[in-house]
Amino acid sequence: MAGLLLNGWQRIRRINSNQTPALGTQLTFKPSDKITLNWSSFIGNEFPGKDQERWRVFNDVYGIFQVTPKLGLTAGFDFGAQQTRPKESEYDYWMTPIAILRYTFSDKLAIAARAEYYNDENEVIVSTGSPNGFQTLGLSANVDIMPVNNVMLRLEARTMNSKDPIFTMDGKPSESNYFFTAALAVGF
Repeated sequence: MAGLLLNGWQRIRRINSNQTPALGTQLTFKPSDKITLNWSSFIGNEFPGKDQERWRVFNDVYGIFQVTPKLGLTAGFDFGAQQTRPKESEYDYWMTPIAILRYTFSDKLAIAARAEYYNDENEVIVSTGSPNGFQTLGLSANVDIMPVNNVMLRLEARTMNSKDPIFTMDGKPSESNYFFTAALAVGF
């Protein structure tokens, strides 16, 4: 269990003219070595000055389930709300369901698939200027290779598909975006 006093939503320091601290919580429950349940929350004002004050509330709920010794599932849901205008009770909402399936072949090799849908129609978090806001389905697959204990190489293919042409492909607006990435992580 954790309680947090924060400068704001993913901020190292507060916005000028905003002296309102934000609050966060985290509750983690492990009923067994195969199940982890987590609920994290945030509440805070993300705007400068008393006359611009708009409150943001966010919740992240997820579970990690080790279905078999080799197969793991993570399922989660994020939900946020922010006042549409200062000092009013109308809110804009965003949400993200997510699922990750991971299969471990050995200590040196694993694969995973991820699906998530980000719905921020009112563009609270992601601004696109498009008619439907940011409503995007993301799918990815990756291979994790661990040649030694403290090194991991990840190769990932990812696609994102939106309701509106918010991406750029070949210099033109597109509803889709595809990319491949590689990352090397070293632990010390």
